[in-house]
Amino acid sequence: MKADVPGTVLKRERVRDAVLELIESRRPGDAIPSERALCALLGVSRPTLRAAVDELVAAGLLVREHGRGMFVAPEKITQELVSADLALSVPQAAGTWSSRLLEFTTLQAGARVGRKLRMSPADEIVYVARLRLVDGAPMAIEHLHIRAALVPGLSAQELEDGDLYEHLRHTHGVHVREAVQAIEPTVVTRAEAQLLEVPELSPALLFERLTSDTAGLPVEYVHSLYRGDRYRIVSRLALGPAAATAPLVRDGHHPGIPPGDFAHGDPIASSTRGDIQAGP
Repeated sequence: MKADVPGTVLKRERVRDAVLELIESRRPGDAIPSERALCALLGVSRPTLRAAVDELVAAGLLVREHGRGMFVAPEKITQELVSADLALSVPQAAGTWSSRLLEFTTLQAGARVGRKLRMSPADEIVYVARLRLVDGAPMAIEHLHIRAALVPGLSAQELEDGDLYEHLRHTHGVHVREAVQAIEPTVVTRAEAQLLEVPELSPALLFERLTSDTAGLPVEYVHSLYRGDRYRIVSRLALGPAAATAPLVRDGHHPGIPPGDFAHGDPIASSTRGDIQAGP
């Protein structure tokens, strides 16, 4: 690479592209050369290289480890949204997903959650906080609010093992059909950072979801925080009609948008608004 590339921004972009090539030629966890070695290799100053590297660290492509060097970051977990006519089918996300229960209690809905679930503030809900892990690494914090009357006897084991929506279907007779969901960027607090094992104020994705059953009754309100350095969503948009095919049924976790009945071909209502709708 030439050392006289004009313009600070362009120079940093060229350096970034060169480091990206190194990243793409290696596997997650592999080391890349030191900043001093990269400066000599690319013919740029330390501040220029560091600015480009900082950008790649913030994007979740590189990891700095104090005293050890720089390493290729773990692969991001990808969730693909696929449109099919007016419905939205949801392939499962990558990796092996599991849960760790953080809190599990029954309490009054309160005004805000009561409005979303269309119930009295004094009515009871089951509140659940759980840490979602992928291949053992923390990925998201989920806060669930479920109508208590719909899930008598809901157990902690149901919230940690298997698919929650399958438990709702088979154990409690609750068939979820539609989810209205909004996604927006945010940053993590100190407490959230400790759970997710990321620095405080790291970027994250905030999901808010209202799930309804086949009769249109709100069943559950959820807000979830997903690591911005490890999680992304890919949308595949159909620009024309496709040939009719049988729905693909697969077991597995669909983070962000839940599985359950959705995995069996029922439509999902997709929202790109900045707030969660209060009903179907």
